Amino acid sequence: MSTPPTRSPLSRRLTAAAAGLLAVGALGAATPAATAHGEHGGHDDRGRHHGRTVDLQVLALNDFHGNLEPPTGSSGRVTHEHPDGTTEQIDAGGAEYLATALREAREGHARSVTVAPGDVVGASPLLSGLFHDEPTIEAMNALGMDVVGVGNHEFDEGAAELMRLQKGGCHPEDGCYDEGRTFEGADFPILAANVVNEKTGRPLMAPYTVKRMRGVDVGFIGVTLEGTPDIVSAEGVKGLKFLDEAETINKYTEELRRKGVNAVIALVHEGGVPSSTAYNGDCGEDGANLSGPIVEIARSTDAGVDALITGHTHQPYVCSIPDPEGNDRLVTSAASYGRLFTELTMEYDRRTRDIVRTSVEGTNHVVHRDREKAADIAGLIDYWKALAEPVANRPIGWISEDITADRAAVESPLGDLVADAQLAHARELDPRADLALMNPGGIRADLTHAASGGEGDGVVTYGEGFTVQPFSNTVNLTTLTGEQLLAVLREQVGGVNEASPKFLQVSSGLTYTVDLTRSGADRIVAGSVRLNGEPIDPSASYRVAVNSFLAGGGDGFATLAKGTDPLVGGDDLAALQEYLSANSSASDPLDAPAADRITVVR
Repeated sequence: MSTPPTRSPLSRRLTAAAAGLLAVGALGAATPAATAHGEHGGHDDRGRHHGRTVDLQVLALNDFHGNLEPPTGSSGRVTHEHPDGTTEQIDAGGAEYLATALREAREGHARSVTVAPGDVVGASPLLSGLFHDEPTIEAMNALGMDVVGVGNHEFDEGAAELMRLQKGGCHPEDGCYDEGRTFEGADFPILAANVVNEKTGRPLMAPYTVKRMRGVDVGFIGVTLEGTPDIVSAEGVKGLKFLDEAETINKYTEELRRKGVNAVIALVHEGGVPSSTAYNGDCGEDGANLSGPIVEIARSTDAGVDALITGHTHQPYVCSIPDPEGNDRLVTSAASYGRLFTELTMEYDRRTRDIVRTSVEGTNHVVHRDREKAADIAGLIDYWKALAEPVANRPIGWISEDITADRAAVESPLGDLVADAQLAHARELDPRADLALMNPGGIRADLTHAASGGEGDGVVTYGEGFTVQPFSNTVNLTTLTGEQLLAVLREQVGGVNEASPKFLQVSSGLTYTVDLTRSGADRIVAGSVRLNGEPIDPSASYRVAVNSFLAGGGDGFATLAKGTDPLVGGDDLAALQEYLSANSSASDPLDAPAADRITVVR
């Protein structure tokens, strides 16, 4: 993509922010219906006829989240398991390498399609998020994306912004980012079969598309998880209804069948969790080593669907799960952030106009960084980096060590830091503020001590802070009774969160015990919850700081939406920036919090 010869001043958003100051990898998982191949799928006659059948290739990535540059820390590595059971960590990802890997994988395949089941954008690093993810859409266009299904993060900025990403045009508030350069939108369809207008029942966007490749017709249906409203701000999904995933796929599979399209692949932004974190781990017979919502969705989805390409959980797997007729069917996911891509190879029967199910094979490939960078993607990244640099490289704090955010843990050092920052901000608004609670899903990356650019080790830049908290939530205050506060803590492990607990990160002074040997809400040990050493009084009032997402009852914390005396504060990233500036310096960097506020019994 060419860049304009001259640059104009940045948009109001950039100016204000500044002033405020690949390679195909080793083998994937082999399953009964998903025999793993090597570099290019193992076909000697790819793209050629086998009598009445022809070869078809599908390449898939998921949960890219605008990671144009190689992701850092644990977010930039994948786990490889060796035959002897030992494991190694491999650096992976980066759009420049991903583009090269995909282009190499397509070589020799006359019929190839590239797809993604959601969260291509949203919760993105500053390079993409600062520009409302226009850079990522342009990168997807350049690397040959053909079809995308929506995920929950495509709704972070609302339906109107999602439509702009599809159709193009300048941002309604920030305008165009460079003189003479207009955002053209996605070259590929964005599908949203189970997202409908609350009043009319009509899909927000196209429910499916049919890709025609030299006599081969394949239908793709895109759905996001039915629970999207629980994990997106209420404003982002206002006026929309999210339908059951399997029922919706089944409806449109039948519609495609009536149109003579028998080959169908579902793009599902809902996933599972394998027992192994290795990208080449064993999924077990009939997907026995995979758990999570996608298992039931797969078992309930019409047997006419030939494969389910999934996402959302950021996990790697290539599994075979029986369809309703008992036949093996692939269910795949390529982790996240462009560190992997899935290659599916299959034969298409020209007489039945369908995919030969027994021919479908799947492999997860690592996007290594020892490959040549794709020059066009590198140029695109350099262009947007030049626009972002005045904001991105500004120091906002100093740290003495990595401050990590392990979302699989009950408590993390970075979770404590963010909660402390929000409490400090809240106390500037209202000195009565008692505590802060932060949802772990709102913390998107670690703060790493090693320099990410030329800023030097230990320096936290605005760009790095943005990557940690990219949602532009506000820090809100609400008043809860002690009984309501205890109910919020129980909602971490009960109700909609019982099967998959969501542990809120807590500010200094709040302590309690979680007993994981118990079940449901009983895992919050009665009487252990204390604030500054004093037991919570059920009848007393407490002033609680949360971000705007939680204040609306997000992540299943319905009680937070019942608070009184609300007060809206400033941006959560600004709160983090203020805290780092006030509590660290080049000569006295901040240590990682001890993450000892929540006692865990296992």
